[in-house]
Parts: sequence; structure tokens; C-alpha cells
Amino acid sequence: MAAVQICEAEKVYIMHGVRDDLRVDGRGCEDYRHMEIETDVVSNTDGSARVKMGYTDILVGIKAEIGKPRPMVPDEGYLEFFVDCSANATPEFEGRGGEELGSEISSTLYKVFSNRNSLDMKALCIAPGEHCWVLYVDVLLLQCDGNLLDATSVAIKAALFSTRIPKVHISEDEEGTKELELSDDPYDCMRLEVEDVPCIVTLCKIGHRHVVDATLQEKACSMASLLISVTRKGTVTCIRKVGGGSLDPESIFEMTETGKRVGKALHAPLMKLLQEEEMLGKKKQKVGFLG
Repeated sequence: MAAVQICEAEKVYIMHGVRDDLRVDGRGCEDYRHMEIETDVVSNTDGSARVKMGYTDILVGIKAEIGKPRPMVPDEGYLEFFVDCSANATPEFEGRGGEELGSEISSTLYKVFSNRNSLDMKALCIAPGEHCWVLYVDVLLLQCDGNLLDATSVAIKAALFSTRIPKVHISEDEEGTKELELSDDPYDCMRLEVEDVPCIVTLCKIGHRHVVDATLQEKACSMASLLISVTRKGTVTCIRKVGGGSLDPESIFEMTETGKRVGKALHAPLMKLLQEEEMLGKKKQKVGFLG
């Protein structure tokens, strides 16, 4: 992952600020940076979104294709994740430098969405045991300034909200062979229920306290982080410890409670923003670089 080098004096300054609940950029320990969200930014996808969190910039595109259900869950569809790290984000991603980070983020996303509380996979089923919708979620890291997983989870939720899947009509010929016919009407489509799609909250332990939405400089002062995915009801779907340092049980409990509180508070304004943007329709102003 992209990292920065800071001197001991800077570390002391950051740690003392965190101790007093006053970070370098003026935020409290549980505050996110300014966030910009825009949906329907890529025309050749079924759903897309772009999220800027500070200087971290994430673009997500979703394509829906018909596939065969997995044998263990014949009445469900599924998601496939692919994460690409742009070399423009940081020189460390040049060549094959970003592959390890991309695989790590993909692995985390699979764990988050493997929980049945995350998304109704049965809604993606067309014909049990025969056909289902497969959602290919492509994540592009355009710029990296820390807290990639939180921004990625918000972008995926926004992209899923904007995803429109064509209605499928099944017919049978005289021999009993099933034929699938996709609707050409753009309004004859299926929308996904994304209210319970979790958001990831990453908490970095700095000194004796922990912070939300750490910048790269703050990340350099942290030896361990706790990644928590939380639904709108406060249900935890995944917990993962990141970093080489250790966390004592009391810290894990405190960080988990903070993550649940912050994650739960993030969902309501996010859904409100997405619904307000959708109501604008064609009046919506394109503000991103793809506008």
C-alpha cells in the first residue's frame, strides 16, 4: 500500500494531536474528510460511481452478465470483484506494484459480501440451477491518500444503487428448451435493495487512541488497524486486523464499538444523498472529470 515517510517530530506532533482529539487537519478522531459522490459516470456500464474522500479518488463500474449459479447456492447470483491500481495514484503502483494491493482489497470485499446480511443474492437468480445474474464489480484506484477500503465500500454501495438490470422473460419451445429474452425497455429493469449493503470503517490505533479515515501521514504513525464492515442497523458483517502491530482485547472492543457507531451513522446521509441525486434525473450536473 502507498506509504509516506515522516520524521519523529512529525509523529510526535500527530500523536499528541490525536491524544487531544484534534488532528492535523482540524478533524476529531471520529470524523471523516469531505466526501464527494457521483453516480452514473461511466456510460457503458449498468451502474457506476465515483467517490472522492480527501485526495483519495475511487471509480467503480458494474456490469451485469448472465451466468450459471454456483452448485452450493443454485438459487442465488453472485458478485465478482476486480481491483486495478492506477499508476497515476502513486509511483509504487507502476508495473506490477499495485497487484498485491488489488488482490488484498478484492479478498476483503469477497469476505464482506459473503455475509448474507450484505445483499439479497436471491434477487439475482433467473432460473434456479440454470441461470443467474453475475455482477462484475470493477474498482479503479485513481488517487491514493489513505483509507482506500472505506472509500471503496462507499463507491460500491453507490454504484449498486445506480445499477439497473434488464428484466428477463423466460419462454419454452415445443421441446421444452428454455429461452431467455432481455427487455429492451430501459425502464423495464430491476433495481437492487442496497440499504443493507455494508460500509467499511477502518480504525487506526495511534498511541492510546484510534482514528477514523486516517491520512497517509496518520497511517505512518499507526502500527495496527481494525477493519469493520457495518450495515445500517449496526450489524457487523466482517472484522479484520491489518498491520504488523498488536491490539489488546480492550482496544479491539473499543474500536469495534466505535466502528459500529460511525458506520451506522454513515448510512443514513449516504442513502439520502443518493436518492436526492437520482430525483434530479437529467438535471443532475456532472462534476467529475468524466462530466
